[in-house]
Parts: sequence; C-alpha cells; structure tokens
Amino acid sequence: MRRLQTGTFNPNVWSRVRAWLAMVFIAGCFISCGGGGSGGTSGTASGSAAGGGSTGSGTGSGTSTGGGTTTGTGSTGTGSTTTTTTAFATDVLMHHNDLARTGQMLAETNLTLSNVNSTSFGKVAFLAADGKVDAQPLFVTSLSIGGTTHDVVYVATEHDSVYAYDATTFAQLWKVSLVGNGETSSDNFSCQDFTPEIGVTSTPVIDRNRGANGVLYAVAMTKDASGTYHHRLHALDLTTGAEVLGGPTEIAATYPGNGAGSVNGVIAFNPAEHTERAALTLVGGNIYMGWTAHCMAGAYTGWLMAYSADTLKQTSVLNITPNGSQGSIWMAGSGMSSDGTSLYLADGNGTFGTTLNAQGFPVDGDYGNSMMKLSLGNLQVTDYFAMNNVVAEANADNDFGSGGVLVLPDQTTASGVVKHLAVAAGKDNNIYVVDRDAMGKFSPTANNIWQELIGTLAGGIWGSPAYYNGVVYYGGWNDNLKALPITNAFLATTAASKSAITFAYPGATPAVSANGSGNGIVWVAENGTTGALHAYDAGNLAHELYNSNQAGSRDQWGAGNKFITPMIARGKVFVGATNGVAVFGLF
Repeated sequence: MRRLQTGTFNPNVWSRVRAWLAMVFIAGCFISCGGGGSGGTSGTASGSAAGGGSTGSGTGSGTSTGGGTTTGTGSTGTGSTTTTTTAFATDVLMHHNDLARTGQMLAETNLTLSNVNSTSFGKVAFLAADGKVDAQPLFVTSLSIGGTTHDVVYVATEHDSVYAYDATTFAQLWKVSLVGNGETSSDNFSCQDFTPEIGVTSTPVIDRNRGANGVLYAVAMTKDASGTYHHRLHALDLTTGAEVLGGPTEIAATYPGNGAGSVNGVIAFNPAEHTERAALTLVGGNIYMGWTAHCMAGAYTGWLMAYSADTLKQTSVLNITPNGSQGSIWMAGSGMSSDGTSLYLADGNGTFGTTLNAQGFPVDGDYGNSMMKLSLGNLQVTDYFAMNNVVAEANADNDFGSGGVLVLPDQTTASGVVKHLAVAAGKDNNIYVVDRDAMGKFSPTANNIWQELIGTLAGGIWGSPAYYNGVVYYGGWNDNLKALPITNAFLATTAASKSAITFAYPGATPAVSANGSGNGIVWVAENGTTGALHAYDAGNLAHELYNSNQAGSRDQWGAGNKFITPMIARGKVFVGATNGVAVFGLF
C-alpha cells in the first residue's frame, strides 16, 4: 500500500510541543489511524508524533490513536475520518499506549528521576474490583460527567464488570456488568491461566469521539443457564457505562476450510473453545480481535475478526489455519500493532503450510507460528515471516506468538536508506527484526529478515517490548530487563544496560514514562506471591529508582498477575491485581 511521507522530524521541537499538549485541550485536530466520530467523511490525515532518540531519522509510521491522542513512535499515517477531536496527550486509550505498541507515555510531567523513590513515591490507593484485572487499565483525561470534569481510569474484570474511577479522588463513578440476564461469567475450563473465571480478559479500547460522549469497546465471555457460552462485543458510553451503538453484538463466524472442527468444508467459530485474550485494536473505523483457545487446548484454529466501530456489525473474518489446527492469537495479552496501513501480529503454535505458491505464500492458507502483515478492512495476509525451523518450533511448543509485535519508528541505515521495521520475540529466546516492506516469508534454509538476535535474551518472551528514545526494552523469563539501543537501523546485540535482578515467569512487559526526551523511567510489574512494581532509569537500567517492596508492606498489594503492563498517566502508575488496581504516585 502507498505510504504517506512527511518532512524531517525534530525531537527537540516535539518535546516542547508535547509538554504543552499535556496541559492544553486539543480541538479540531485530524485523526490518524483510527476511529473518529460517526458520520465523518472518508479521507486521510497526517500529523507529527514523538519518536525521540539519537538513532533513526526521517519519517515514522502512523501511530496516532483512534481517539486522536498523539502517540510517540513516528510521524504519519492514514486515517478513515476527519472530525472535531477531543484528545489529550495524557490519555491512554489502548494497550501499551499506541497502535505501534511502544508502551511510552511522553507527557508525564510529575514523575521524575529524582522524585520516584520510596521516600516520596508509593502506593496511594487501591481501586477495588470484583474479579481479577487481567486487562490493562485505561485512562481518559478531563472528561465531563454530570457537569463535573474528571480524569477517569477504566477497569475491566474477569467477573465481566467494567468500572470507572476518578483518578484523583479514587471515587467510583460508575460500574456496569456485562453479564446477560440469567447468565454468569464463564467457568475457566480447568485452565490455570484463567482462575477462577473468564469474563473480560483482553484490554478494551477507547474512542473519545464516537457516540455522544466517547465509547469504550470490550469483549466479554459469559455462560447461560443452558450451559451455552457467549462472546459479545460491547460499546459503553464513557460517562455512564450504558450500552450504545446498538450493542452488545453476539460474536459468531464461519470460514471455509477442512481444519480442526470443520464440517463439510466449513469451520464454525466455537464460543466454548475460544477466548479473546489479545488486546482490542481500533484502526480505520474497525475493531480488530484475535482469538486464542483456553490453555491452547482442543480442536481449535486461528481466528481473526473485524467489527465496525460505528455499528458493531462484523465486517471481515479470516482464519489463519483453515486447513490445519491451532495457530491461536494471544501474544500474552498484547494487542495487534499497526502502522496505519496494515496490522501486524504473531500467532502461536499451529500448522504452517510449507508448500508455497509462486508468490511464496502457503497454498493451504495455514500460517501457524508466524508473524503476519494483514490488510485493513478486508482481512488478508499480505506478507509474513516464518522461521526456517517453524515446524520444529511449533512441535516443541516454542510459540512465536507468546510475544507481541512492536512497530518501530522509521530508522535510517548508515548509507541513508530509510527502513520500516518491526520487532518480535517469542519463546525461543531470539529477537526477530523484519522489514515491513519485505518481511522475508519462509525458506527452509534461511531466515531472510533484516536482523536476528541470537543469545541477546537469556529467556523467552511472554509479553511485549517497549520503545523510547532510540532504545528497545525487553524483559524475558528468568532474564534481566534489558536496553537495546538502535544504531543505523540495527538493534544492539548486547544490552547497553540491564536490571540487577531477573524476572521469574512470565518475565516483564515494560512501559515508559517521560516528559518528551527527559526523565525517562521504565516501569515493570513483577509476578509472584507478592507482586512488585519496579521503576528504572531509562538511560541506565542498573539504576533502580524504586520498587514496591522497599518500604516493607506499605506499598504491597498482594499476589501479582500474569502478563500485567503498568499504565502511567498524570503522575500515577496503575497496576492490575487479583482483586482490583493498585495505584502509585507521589505522596
């Protein structure tokens, strides 16, 4: 697809603009890569976004959110509508902050390298909830509710509830249940990943400009009195939690194929078999979802679906193992990433068709354990990468799709060539960097990709990397949190710095707060019997600023949750827990 280009990006100017945006209401801006209000006219849009760092130059790939919040990974992208926009740089409207899934919040003016310490920083509140919070909390700045302006944090639980809390006073503003009449949240099918129930597992997504007051989209799983399981797409008004846009919509699909569970050449989506685990993605006016199976067991295949953000009607379905089995999309809760023109994801163990057509694509349409580039709207695989030992890795349970895909801002080689890159890693301890314009496809003799890092990670990845200031941050299983700078479009093969401690299963998914290019802090949540929040100097991970065990029990909140990403907004850090959300901030 044709790529929009812009002029040279100036990080110093952007740093000043970003700080201003954090305080000032933005109106009448263009939406890049997503939603917009219903009834907007079709078109494209462009705008600058923070990239930062001494490495990489030129234009970036569009990563502004569907709600209009300017993100921090590149410069331009395409959009579906042009509309009056309410947006703040301090909004967090999706998993890992933006469509590139960088995990960076660049408008944090309160938390600094000097004040994040156990003397002045710690747990300031706990937002109680009625179930596990496996979804990342989301944040909306300066929302008018009943004539009063609130900063609002949204919390979704495995008990199928969604809460809105005031992020300053911590008062509950509203709570709704997504359980239908005569239904309950789903049982967990004896799967320890989902204990004791399954409700809302994936991180919702927010569009501030759809509907009357903005909309939160979430997928909830329930079970009715007859034992039938349901998945429904809900659209909730941000100010009341009321269902809008005609929702909820029952999720169902069929696809041609002779794969697992097929009947007479047709595969039907089985709600009892699948869970929406990957975070929702909103881009180009559609909600995208990828499905996994409970503990990756049973006769399942890899489903992708798109639903209209305006009507909640299904717009596209793609099965990526239609003539095989498995190939789930879970990515440890990470969302599909986008550069505004395509979607990127990695799927789990499953059938990969090693017989290729003349264009290098599997003739049977089976893409298990591979990284894919998908067209927006009508979902189709337009490019992909599968490792040369893809079948052996799948058979050994070495999921590629245990980790999410990071879309990097455009990088420039030593010879001046601009590269459009994406980074992913899974259970095999390797990091794969692909060229988004030519991802490498499959060869049984070589991995024809931009860069492969072997030995850089000491453990596999169950989560996503983060990006900030020209550096990629990874936290593997039983590995240190590591900083990998980018130079001339190549990741460093040896960490420039790393944390003193290693992180037990499942490792750590980092997030970054900064005020433009200054006061960069990398945040990670540690799993375990006693969970812990850690804060590191982004410029030197050996310098730990804070952890929540330093002050004894003062800042502790109980057991950690798997696959949790800290969310940072307006001087506070929000961490999902087994019965709510722990809130950290300055005393």
